[in-house]
Amino acid sequence: MFEFAAHTFANNRANGDSITLSIDARAVSVAPGVSVAAAIAMAGNIVTRRSVGGAARAPLCGMGVCQECRVTIDGRPHQLSCQALCADGMHVQTGAPERAA
Repeated sequence: MFEFAAHTFANNRANGDSITLSIDARAVSVAPGVSVAAAIAMAGNIVTRRSVGGAARAPLCGMGVCQECRVTIDGRPHQLSCQALCADGMHVQTGAPERAA
């Protein structure tokens, strides 16, 4: 899935097509049609949430069954990032620890 998304991203970037969304308050540009899970991975972070015990969780099945990829999208919690397509201006919050600047 991520290889396809990266290939699509490269082709669309060559054509000048991209959308910008915010992932954990960081601007990320991706190609139209890329899933939120793929955008998170392309941004360099695969962790999407934390378990009740604090363990890092990430997309597993890529089809919405495992629900490990849940994130908050535009203020709506528990959205499946593997099933949601990126949209221009979208705000995504993961449960990943904050990165050092």
